[in-house]
Amino acid sequence: MFQDIALNDMLTLRKNGAHTLIDVRSPKEFHDATIPGSINIPVFDNDERREVGTIYKQVGPEEARERGLEIFSRKLPKFIAACKKIDTPMTVFCWRGGMRSKAAATVLELMGIHASRLTGGVRAYRHWVVDELAKESFPPDLYVLNGYTGSGKTTLLNRLEKMGYPVIDLEGMAGHRGSIFGQIGQNPSNQKKFDSLLVDAMKRYQNEPFVFIEGESKRIGRAVLPEFLYNKKENGLQLFIDLPMAERIRHILDDYQPWNYPGQINEAFQHIKKRIHTPMAKQIDEYLRNGRYTPAVKLLLEYYYDPRYEYAAKDYPDSQKVMIHAKHTEEALQQILNIVEHPPSALG
Repeated sequence: MFQDIALNDMLTLRKNGAHTLIDVRSPKEFHDATIPGSINIPVFDNDERREVGTIYKQVGPEEARERGLEIFSRKLPKFIAACKKIDTPMTVFCWRGGMRSKAAATVLELMGIHASRLTGGVRAYRHWVVDELAKESFPPDLYVLNGYTGSGKTTLLNRLEKMGYPVIDLEGMAGHRGSIFGQIGQNPSNQKKFDSLLVDAMKRYQNEPFVFIEGESKRIGRAVLPEFLYNKKENGLQLFIDLPMAERIRHILDDYQPWNYPGQINEAFQHIKKRIHTPMAKQIDEYLRNGRYTPAVKLLLEYYYDPRYEYAAKDYPDSQKVMIHAKHTEEALQQILNIVEHPPSALG
């Protein structure tokens, strides 16, 4: 018989060694929100889950269970084969630790594959995430990367993370770049998914002396930063990256690749068009419609993004700011590393 495992015990097991979490819910449920680091081996696909749910509501639970068993029975060889590839202890879970995870754990046990079942499922994990955020505690100092749009802040965070420095990539967690064009080519996270990823990162870095983070507004796409973390970010050391205009344009084109999303780019621009001086707005619109993205980006920076950034940057006192003037991101990275080695007295 499989063993039920409490959330805290599962978190301890995962922290102390290799442990695989298997989300047996449908791919859509998994995409919307799961326990970070989990893999998806579903009992039902999206359509099958919808069918069983409809039967449950319109006919009854017994009929829904029978239909669910019929569907899952056909998929057993594939499900078992996928689980056999896992060479670590494993825990299966569904929404509330109910029938799907029970059926999965039972089948695996019958096949000689031991798997625990998470008590309370994703719902228990969500309650834990909310409780963790309510503690409003994250001890490390924050080094906040700021700069004009296109200054390579995300690239710098990625480089720092690969070098082993603690990094919380808020835009990556939100699936959104934080601008009016930020959702293009991305899969924006809902609040539940964002919160789970954020708490996972905060737990991982809670004992670090500092963490790198990007200067973001409180809302990033569909997600909202917790008030306490936003305030901590605002009070952190602000590193302002200043790169040449041509370098910034190159970063933006590399990141957004607007030629792959012309319709979405044009549609997004309409939301800010009225906020730009009319002649320039018309010129940008014409450039975008004709696929002339380099001059369009240049005008967007000069007449929309840069003035907004300059206004926001004035909110920080000089004692809280460090300017990083560089010709390219590699030079900016070296200056950031120098700050890490010789931190300002306020943080050192």
